[in-house]
Amino acid sequence: MSVMNFAVIGYGGMGSYHVHTIMPEELIHVKGTYDCSNERQVISEEKGHFIYTTYEEVLNDQEIEAVLIATPNDSHKELAIKALRAGKHVVCEKPVTLTTKEFDEILLVAKETGKTFMVHQNRRWDPDFLIVRELYKNKQIGDLFQIESRVQGANGIPGDWRHLKVHGGGMLLDWGVHLLDQLLFMIDSPVKTVAADFSYILGDEVDDGVAAYLTFEGGEKVIMEVGTTNFIKLPRWYIKGTDGTAVIEDWDLSGKMIQPTYAPDVLAPTPIQAGVGLTKTMAPPSEEATKTLELPKAEAEYTGFYQNFYDVVRHQAEPIVKNEEVYRVLKLIETIFEAGETHQVLPFE
Repeated sequence: MSVMNFAVIGYGGMGSYHVHTIMPEELIHVKGTYDCSNERQVISEEKGHFIYTTYEEVLNDQEIEAVLIATPNDSHKELAIKALRAGKHVVCEKPVTLTTKEFDEILLVAKETGKTFMVHQNRRWDPDFLIVRELYKNKQIGDLFQIESRVQGANGIPGDWRHLKVHGGGMLLDWGVHLLDQLLFMIDSPVKTVAADFSYILGDEVDDGVAAYLTFEGGEKVIMEVGTTNFIKLPRWYIKGTDGTAVIEDWDLSGKMIQPTYAPDVLAPTPIQAGVGLTKTMAPPSEEATKTLELPKAEAEYTGFYQNFYDVVRHQAEPIVKNEEVYRVLKLIETIFEAGETHQVLPFE
């Protein structure tokens, strides 16, 4: 097994995370890095990497077989096209580009050069998502008809360039791209309609939060929400099926499923005091009417991202993150932006 020589473009938070956490040493050797920050270059050199002083130096290095692009979002297209034309395979951080038009330009060059181009949509391997995907596939709480996927915090927009529109900042492009990729990867039917609402509470020119409302041709309804001003968070996942309800509170996988027992002769719920009135409708079911279950175990049946990238390059394997899937997510993001700006429910084609 021949190790693949990589150069990392952008040795910031994500670039260094790839190098030191998720790039398997038995498959990938990071020869060097290139970054516009002298401080980060010094840190990389201390870690034992060769330091490239220009991007052209990276592209001219015949030992480099592939590059990782982990730079601000607006720079991805130019860097990727140059790398492909220089004969390098490319891994690109998400979002791949700011528009589908820009992505089309990359894909055209990838086709012309015959080089592999893959986007690092790493949240397809998240354990919480895999549990929801298991529920969707195996129908343990019936057919899922409402899915709520949220990530929320109270720390505002992270970093520096993510506050700026020109660099592709904002939370739809930062976290929304992950949640949408998970949903489209999981749900079999196409998106039918899109509505959206954006938050600009913190005064930035880009969104500090977004809620998208999606309907699918198969009948599924989805709420996708990203928030950075939430001092009390809602669950990571809330899922309603035709045979029960499931909740996953957070990435620690705390949660549960509750299902009806369908036991005969179940006692009717006892009315409860609700404000200044009584309600039977909203009262808890009688004890014998429901059962509480643990969330299912779930693992990805597909290999890790870099193992797959290696296999695509070396053995012509099928990509787990396909470019047509990435394109569909990016097109959906464009539609969400339009729906939010026009305050309309838009069809998605």
